[in-house]
Amino acid sequence: MLDYHYWIALRAVEGIGPVLFRRLLERFEKPEQVFTADVSELQSVRGMTPQIVSSVKNPSYQRFAEEECRRIETSGVRLLTFLSADYPRRLFEIGDPPPVLYLKGEIPPWDPAVAIVGSRRATREGLKAAERLALELSALGVLVVSGLARGIDTAAHRGALKGGGQTAAVLGCGIDINYPPENYDISIQIADSGCILSEFPMGTQPLSEHFPRRNRIISGLSRGVLVVEAVEKSGSLITARYALEQGREVMAVPGSIYSPAHRGTNRLIKEGAQLVDCLNDILDATRIALQNPGMPLLNQSSGAPRTDLTPREASVYELVAQGARHIDEITQALELTPADVSAMVLSLELKGVLVQLPGSYYSIP
Repeated sequence: MLDYHYWIALRAVEGIGPVLFRRLLERFEKPEQVFTADVSELQSVRGMTPQIVSSVKNPSYQRFAEEECRRIETSGVRLLTFLSADYPRRLFEIGDPPPVLYLKGEIPPWDPAVAIVGSRRATREGLKAAERLALELSALGVLVVSGLARGIDTAAHRGALKGGGQTAAVLGCGIDINYPPENYDISIQIADSGCILSEFPMGTQPLSEHFPRRNRIISGLSRGVLVVEAVEKSGSLITARYALEQGREVMAVPGSIYSPAHRGTNRLIKEGAQLVDCLNDILDATRIALQNPGMPLLNQSSGAPRTDLTPREASVYELVAQGARHIDEITQALELTPADVSAMVLSLELKGVLVQLPGSYYSIP
């Protein structure tokens, strides 16, 4: 756990979010080097204000990291950094991947994955639809991702468990916080056969501002987000918006035009979301292929490249994941030398993370 001490300390510094954290790693390679850097070096990183530089030099974050490491060691929680081989590679494709993920349970195959979200105050029909679709996806080997909230989220996790597959719950609080309290039993089941994730430190309470941040991870992990019941201003629509920004498929289950519970989902469909009334609609939208009709899907994650990337390699991957890039574009965007970029793209090719296209363009497989 000592290896994670500086990751935890740097993430805890006020003002250092996921984007600035990544910039610091691009400059210094390792979190511990940030704390030993001099003031002028720190100020050379875009976004490092004098206040943040002063905070980095404050030893209180080191004490917090020591205490957090002890809490992790005694709780059976794993820590994934975005340099860990088991870190979900799809999160590199979003603009602000969490530098650190707390994980309880087993590392699942991260792909293919589909998120199912919706209203906390769901109707009986909505709960039935979420549970049934999650069960069918799970039975095919698809990882079902949701947020362990009341209502649709809980039904999705329950259906995935019944389908015999794996499900991942992403929390808007510390991984050691039992929220909502009535989901304690199902959270144990999820950790036994899948995993629970959080980017928040241990003990973090479920504050309202945490859930939009949680939602970007739910959509980021997935090929697509299915919204099952959402009122006009539902938090589930935030997840759908993140999905659009991240290039994920947005899907919705239609409902009565007279029901307030379906106004959000019906509007999504009106705006172009894929209408879903059966499992095949999800598989088609997310391009999940079956080996044969009626048979489990081809395990598309077996043999997938491991994500043991350096900070700079991760930055190259994130850039190329947004669309094919010429090597000159990569060099200019990352402000590195052509030799450095050539070495990195070669390394990423050998790891199976990038493929070279004609004309010195690069893309993800």
